[in-house]
Amino acid sequence: MELHEFQAKELLQKFGIPMPPFFVASSLFEVENIIQDQALDKAVVKVQVHAGGRGKAGGVKIAQTPEEIVEAAKKLLGMKIVNEQTGPDGLVANKILLSPLVSFSKEYYVGITIDRKKAEVSLLVSKAGGTEIEQVAKGTPSHIHVEPLFKDTGLALEQFERVACFLGWQGTIQEEGKKIIEGLIQAFFTYDATLLEINPLVETNEGHLTAVDMKLSVDDNALFRQPKVVQMYDVTQISPQEALAKEFDLAFVNLKGTIGCMVNGAGLAMATMDLIYFKGGKPANFLDVGGGATQEKVCSGFKLLLSDPQVKAILINIFGGIMNCATIALALKEVLHGEKVKIPIVCRMEGTNVDEAKKILHDFCPNVLVCDTFDGAAERVVKCAKG
Repeated sequence: MELHEFQAKELLQKFGIPMPPFFVASSLFEVENIIQDQALDKAVVKVQVHAGGRGKAGGVKIAQTPEEIVEAAKKLLGMKIVNEQTGPDGLVANKILLSPLVSFSKEYYVGITIDRKKAEVSLLVSKAGGTEIEQVAKGTPSHIHVEPLFKDTGLALEQFERVACFLGWQGTIQEEGKKIIEGLIQAFFTYDATLLEINPLVETNEGHLTAVDMKLSVDDNALFRQPKVVQMYDVTQISPQEALAKEFDLAFVNLKGTIGCMVNGAGLAMATMDLIYFKGGKPANFLDVGGGATQEKVCSGFKLLLSDPQVKAILINIFGGIMNCATIALALKEVLHGEKVKIPIVCRMEGTNVDEAKKILHDFCPNVLVCDTFDGAAERVVKCAKG
């Protein structure tokens, strides 16, 4: 789950992370009140969307007067940010963050993430703060220093000494940096994060460290023990289909193809998308209804696929182990009964009660194209999607 910058700052304040004051507004009326109440004469104004690269996309404005703050707010409220991270559909900024300007001499990057290849948590630091760390890693990897982290031990003294040496921290800055990194580590594990970064962490002209921008991503699988984080969920920052999927408790990822996929099991779902690509098509989604989905849940998933205007054909690929194939067939019967669905539907099933399932489809869903093989079903649905 992604969080907005202001939400990340709210959560990290209690871990002693120094940061400039910040205020959030969703209307010009609120902006004007903030200017008056906080005597804010200069500010940075930033869109709040679940994406990086906001500055390059025009979503960050520097305002030198109260009037410029209002003008910036007019441009940024309701602005659609479109870049590589948002995808072509973009994300709309319903909120903006206002913060007093900070004068600084140096910018650093400090982040914690999960290294999937090494199966460990890693601390990353760089002197190239304020830039996209992915580009730094790709172009000049020597500008990034990495240290492994462990929940029980945190960052050892010798590890921090290597970090401080790499960043050139000494004296007061070194002491402040140690407290900031310790706070980040504690926050990372407290909130079950997958990514927590300060970019940039700046050294002010007064000789202190302060966090100007933050990003926090939380593991979806740990949200059951993060009620405070769940309350921060912003449904406006995902596609309508993904919002519906969350409502139905379905494992769903919206893609940009034309073939809707309903599969049980993540591995089979990935194989299904691979075969669709191999046959010349493009999947419109990843949808895993799970091994023991109920008829109601399958109905919800199928309605979700039908609601997507980009879907030109649907492939249902089920291997019934725990899943009962008849449950899938009955769900299709329920959804298609009396409905004039113009989208071609291809179905391939194997496993538990498959003969009963095929009979239900034959008797009540004659427009569903039933295929006996995985390969044949993928080839057929690609042809259907192409007309």
